Amino acid sequence: MVDITQFTERKLDRIIEMAWEDRTPFEAILFQFGLPEKEVIKVMRSTLKASSFKRWRKRVNSGVSQKHLKKRSSEITRFKCTRQRAISGNKISKR
Repeated sequence: MVDITQFTERKLDRIIEMAWEDRTPFEAILFQFGLPEKEVIKVMRSTLKASSFKRWRKRVNSGVSQKHLKKRSSEITRFKCTRQRAISGNKISKR
């Protein structure tokens, strides 16, 4: 069991952000922060409002989310969305 108080507010925000992103798998959170899926769920449950947590869990368990690498299509090889703008230097480049 991982103690979430060991994370700074910035790292905790990043974990929550990664958990919300459909294309970021739980394995990426495990690799970057050492939190397995069960611990990510505990973090989300303790930091989100009950309604937000329920909505997140419903989305993660639906067919829309790509949170589990085993359920993910083999065609997806990146985390970045194709519609996401590229960042060059300190400015967001235009399409």
